[in-house]
Amino acid sequence: MVKGKVHKYPDNVDTDVIIPARYLNTANHAELAAHCMEDIDPNFKEKVTRGDIMVAGWNFGCGSSREHAPIAIKESGIACVIAKTYARIFYRNAINIGLPIFECEAAADGIEDGDEVEVDFSSGKINNLTKGESYQAQPLPEFIQNIVNKGGLLNSLK
Repeated sequence: MVKGKVHKYPDNVDTDVIIPARYLNTANHAELAAHCMEDIDPNFKEKVTRGDIMVAGWNFGCGSSREHAPIAIKESGIACVIAKTYARIFYRNAINIGLPIFECEAAADGIEDGDEVEVDFSSGKINNLTKGESYQAQPLPEFIQNIVNKGGLLNSLK
């Protein structure tokens, strides 16, 4: 379970917006995090704190299939992403690096930037503590919870 402040984004946020291509020449996760979302939200790195939650619209993570995008999000401190839908490769890359993500149209519509939200990974329940509203996403299956809890697919296989 995580609880944090929401950073909300629109539909069709692509991987080039999440981590601009000009920063892909590094494998340093902290460096990637330092530039996360800077083209759509220049103050993101100053606003985000560890445990915060990202919320977005349709087709989040579309574009190229780079793992850098979910790595930048996770390393920036975001504990969980909620969106209406994800690009399939982004979805798999997020799970592979241990970033929990949920699809829930009602939550993405109802949650606003700055709201405080709590997410229960095992039940899929999303509580908007600011508005006193609840939403139901599909819970993370046990094997995906294992991947997330161990910090990614490779760690879960060790």
